[in-house]
Amino acid sequence: MRLVERYIFRRAAGAFLMSLGALIGVVWATQALRQMNLVTAKGAALLTFLKITALALPFLTIVVAPFALFIACLQTLNSVNSDSELVVLNASGASRFVVLKPLLVLAGAVAATMMFLSVWGSPTSLRVLRENLAQINVDLVANIVQPGRFISIDKNLTFHIRARAPDGSLGGLFVEDARDPAVSFTYIADKASIIEMFGKTLLVMRDGVIQRRATSDGNLSLIDFQSYAFDLSALTPTTSAPVFRPSERSTLELWTAGGPKPDDYARNNAGRLRSELHDRLTQPFLPIVFALFAFLALGDARTTRENRGLPIIAAIVAVGVLRGAHFAATSAAGSSDLALAVLWVLTLGTIGWSLFVVATDRRVEAPAFVDRAIDAVGERASGFVGRIVEKLGLSSNREEDAP
Repeated sequence: MRLVERYIFRRAAGAFLMSLGALIGVVWATQALRQMNLVTAKGAALLTFLKITALALPFLTIVVAPFALFIACLQTLNSVNSDSELVVLNASGASRFVVLKPLLVLAGAVAATMMFLSVWGSPTSLRVLRENLAQINVDLVANIVQPGRFISIDKNLTFHIRARAPDGSLGGLFVEDARDPAVSFTYIADKASIIEMFGKTLLVMRDGVIQRRATSDGNLSLIDFQSYAFDLSALTPTTSAPVFRPSERSTLELWTAGGPKPDDYARNNAGRLRSELHDRLTQPFLPIVFALFAFLALGDARTTRENRGLPIIAAIVAVGVLRGAHFAATSAAGSSDLALAVLWVLTLGTIGWSLFVVATDRRVEAPAFVDRAIDAVGERASGFVGRIVEKLGLSSNREEDAP
C-alpha cells in the first residue's frame, strides 16, 4: 500500500480496535450479569465464573465486530474529510479506490477473523460452555448449599450448613425433610460429606441425631447415629451429555445435517441446522458490506458547507435495515429456499452493487424530495426557535426597563 493508504489503514484500524473493545465490554458485562448466579447462588469459584463468561467472547465478537468496523470507517472518513485530506486527494486526481482500498483490506482482515470464529472458534467455545454449565448444575448440593443459609433444593426439603471445609466436607449440617405427608424427618449432624458409591450420590452424615415426627399425632422419636447415609440420587440431575443447540454444533455436523448418526434433536430440527450453517457462512461478509456503506456515505470530499449528517444517518439506517433483513432471512432459511437465496443475495449482491457504484464513479444521493423535506423542516424549526428567542429577548428587555 502507498503511504496515504497505510495512513488511512492505521487510523481505521485504531478506531476499530477501540470500538470493538468498547462494544465487547458492554455486551460482555450484560452476559456476565446473567451468569452472576453461578457465584451468588451456586457457589462457583470466581475463576470458574470468569471462565464461563470468557467462553462467550468469540460469539460476542462475531456479533459486534461488523458494527465496530462500521463505526471506525465512519469516524475515519469523517475525520479525514474534516482535515481536508480528502479534498487534497480529490484535487490530485487520485482514484476513489485510494481511500476505499485500506478500508477493504481492514474489512477483509475482520471478515477472515470472523470466518475462523464463526466456523470453528464460536461453536467450540459455546460447546465447552454448555458442558461446563451442565457439570455445574449436576453438582447440586456442593454448589447450592451455602454456609449460613437455609436453601430449599426440593419441595419440602431444606438444607443448612454452618461451614464448608476446603476439602469439601460440611460442618454443622441441618436437613429438614417433609416430603412425606405422613411423617417428617429432621437430620442434625456434626459433620457430613458427599460421596459417589454404587452409582448413587450419598450425603454421609456423622455424629448426629434423627428426629422423626408423625404428622397425625405429633409423636416425636429421636435416633442417635454415628454414621448415616442420605440418598441424593433423586435430587441430582443426570450426568448424560447435554443436547447441543445448532450454534454449539460443529460446522461439519451442520453440513452433514447431524453427522452419520444424528441424534433426535438433529433429526427433528434439520431446518434449524441448515439455517445456522448458512448464517455462519454469510455473517463474515457483513464487515465488507458495512465498510462499503460507510464509504458510499462519506468517501467523497465534501466542503464544510455541505451537510454530512444526512449521509451518516442514511448509512446507519441502511446498515440497520440490512442487518435486520439478514436476521429475518436467516430465521426463514431453514424452511424456505427463497429465504436462503435472499440471504446470499443480501450479502454478495450488496457487495457487488456497492463495488459497481464505486468503479463507475457514481454517487449515492438522497432523492430530491428528501432534500426538500429536510430543508422545509429545517426552515420551520429555525423559524420556531427564532420566535422563541425573540420573545425571550423582549421579556428580558422589559425586565431590565422595569424600575
